[in-house]
Amino acid sequence: MQSPKVKRAPAEHSVPFFCWELFQSMFKKSLFFAVALVSMTGVAEARDQIKIVGSSTVYPFSTVVAEQFGKTTSFKTPVVESTGSGGGLKLFCAGIGVKHPDITNASRRIKKKEVERCEKNGITDIVEVKVGYDGIVVANSKKSEMFKLTRKDLFLALAKDIPAGEGKLQPNPHKTWKDVNSSLPAVKIEVLGPPPTSGTRDAFAELALEGGCKKFKWIKAMKKGDKALGIKKDKKAYKRLCHTVREDGAYIEAGENDNMIISKLEANPKALGIFGYSFLDQNADKVQGSTIGGNAPTFENIADGSYPVSRPLYFYVKKAHIGVIPGIEEYMQEFAAEKTSGPDGYLGDKGLISMGDVERARRKEIVMNLGNLKLN
Repeated sequence: MQSPKVKRAPAEHSVPFFCWELFQSMFKKSLFFAVALVSMTGVAEARDQIKIVGSSTVYPFSTVVAEQFGKTTSFKTPVVESTGSGGGLKLFCAGIGVKHPDITNASRRIKKKEVERCEKNGITDIVEVKVGYDGIVVANSKKSEMFKLTRKDLFLALAKDIPAGEGKLQPNPHKTWKDVNSSLPAVKIEVLGPPPTSGTRDAFAELALEGGCKKFKWIKAMKKGDKALGIKKDKKAYKRLCHTVREDGAYIEAGENDNMIISKLEANPKALGIFGYSFLDQNADKVQGSTIGGNAPTFENIADGSYPVSRPLYFYVKKAHIGVIPGIEEYMQEFAAEKTSGPDGYLGDKGLISMGDVERARRKEIVMNLGNLKLN
């Protein structure tokens, strides 16, 4: 028995039908890419002014560079907004296009989870530019006695929990600085500082609080473990203990505006405040920096590393916006120029601590070649 014959469409009809399907598929793909291109470039062209967000510490430096850039080039003066390092990176990593910032300033290095957030939103190419260095100061009004502190003093004054004997913890009971250290004045502990979204807060926790926390041998052992002491490795518990600030009123979150902290210190001479060295330098007639470990927060001490609470400053550039938003590459070059952030640059007058020759040469190479961020 023969199999039934299947009728086929005439050859002259089958080819056009196939071509029509192919045409439809190609048209849809072309339309998709055209829409994507418009959203990434066409829309961005509607903005002709660089938008910068981020760190309140880098803000005064960035503002000065932006003003100089606007005066000496044909580009518009960039808009700079102080949102804090964490807040700036959140805005920066939200996406590509006109509604998203081109650059974000940071008083700490970008975190792996922030890079991953950027990648999730299509931002795969980021240029990291190190600006220079800054010290974190603990200052008070010049109307009061200057404090002579150690990092251990700062930990015992501001940590949520502190040691109560070997291997034991207690909620921080200290009310005055004299409770912390008998050589300090019997003044109520009242410290004005940045919120958790601030890079200054992150750096202070790592450099000052953790620096004091590690003075307790059994706590230090928690980070890597110590068989001799019978302490198991627990990095999360170690960080939680060393970085968590008390919430009973001794530490007061004063927002991202460091100038506001200085105003409050003038109004309350008994309080101390935490902010970047540049603000101390600019307000030396009003406030004074405490010594930490016997070292004063001076330009020289921060530059040579003897002042123990100092950190590098950065800004991050969205590579997809370069060549679309006018002037980004030129702004980067202005910031990295020797006349700007070199040893005798104009940002030195604002309190920026310049990097050494090798680091400045590396920065110049990154800016000229637009090298992509690499996290170690």
